[in-house]
Amino acid sequence: MPQSIGVFGLGYVGSVTAACLASVGNHIIGVDVNPDKVASLNAGRAPVMEAGIESLAAEANKECRLHATVDPHAAVRDTDFSFICVGTPSLSNGEHDLRQVEHVISEIGGALRNKNKFHTIVFRSTVMPGTTESFVIPKLEEKSGKRSGIDFGVCYNPEFLREGSAVADFLEPTITVLGAADPGQLKAVRALYSWVPGRVFETSLSTAEAVKSICNVFHALKVVFANEVGTLCKSMGIDTEAVFDIFKADTRLNASAAYLTPGFAFGGSCLPKDLRAMTQRARQLDLRLPVVESVMASNNDHIERAVDGILRTGRKKIGVLGLSFKSGTDDLRESPTVQLIKRLLGEGCEVKVWDRDVSLGRLIGSNRQFIEQVIPHIGKLLTPEIADVIRWAEVVVVASRAFDKNALVSQLRPEQQVIDLINLESKHRISGHKPYEGICW
Repeated sequence: MPQSIGVFGLGYVGSVTAACLASVGNHIIGVDVNPDKVASLNAGRAPVMEAGIESLAAEANKECRLHATVDPHAAVRDTDFSFICVGTPSLSNGEHDLRQVEHVISEIGGALRNKNKFHTIVFRSTVMPGTTESFVIPKLEEKSGKRSGIDFGVCYNPEFLREGSAVADFLEPTITVLGAADPGQLKAVRALYSWVPGRVFETSLSTAEAVKSICNVFHALKVVFANEVGTLCKSMGIDTEAVFDIFKADTRLNASAAYLTPGFAFGGSCLPKDLRAMTQRARQLDLRLPVVESVMASNNDHIERAVDGILRTGRKKIGVLGLSFKSGTDDLRESPTVQLIKRLLGEGCEVKVWDRDVSLGRLIGSNRQFIEQVIPHIGKLLTPEIADVIRWAEVVVVASRAFDKNALVSQLRPEQQVIDLINLESKHRISGHKPYEGICW
């Protein structure tokens, strides 16, 4: 049975959640403080770049199942569910910044004060265990004057969405996790997710919160493990790709092959901040977690290896293909390529950047704000045509898979150095061009 749902926060998680929930028949009201995102969704355009989301948003909008507003009270009044999908970036000490969460739950709580019908809040933002019970629910009760479990229900439903494949991850999840203080509060959410494949786990709030953080930390650990071992293999003259093909074939003991291909450093809005949050919580508890604490250091060392490899060429004109933290997205948050470029500029290099998915004219919301406020000097280096970057550069740095290899090969000059940060699979590498090298093979 279709439900009426408000989705608060129209970033990557919120936009995908809204579009996908609408695609399975629900009526969705997206809510955001950014009027550009609201206008975009109301025009049938997704406010973020994500594979498959444009068609879902356009179809749902055409069928009057998806629109957006800046009015949170209307969104609560006219729905039965409120999904909270706002960001929880890092504070300077590593903890999650809960200001966006606090703002949204204050708005929802205020709207609930004037609503007599039972309402279910589904919290998706990544937080440390205990946050929903100690912060979200008390704040909702304070602002609404009502009681959780009686007048409204609260569920913690972590997202496991990878940018670039988030729509597929939402519609075909391996697991769905629903946490609540009382299993009875999950009845409505259970029905809402009746269509999902994969296992559905019903558990406590803190367990559901912990699962999300632990998954991200493990993914980060896998990335740096693969990169360190790849670096070691290269140093010993061993075929890195062959080693990992065999290693990943053992799915009984070596688990999933995801994140176990040596390449460049990890980045984005999830893994770095959740690592920092977990290590900060460990410090508060006076615990030593040497493995977890070393993951960010190893990741940073990998960026430095790339910088050193580029500087060793002795050349100053560096063309970088790719700026976002991974191919297929325009997300620049904690992109290792951004850090790489900052280091190169600091060493006196000239840099030009091309990224198929990053255009200042298309960016809205946090990505545009990030470029304008944090890296305006890098934003000015963006060049719309890949050919212009290749023609100008002395060193071509491959930091994305989103380019035509044949077009690149046809434009390279024999004297140009190519440095492959992402370690293209051997069949995709630029064979025959010398010098050409990776940092892990």
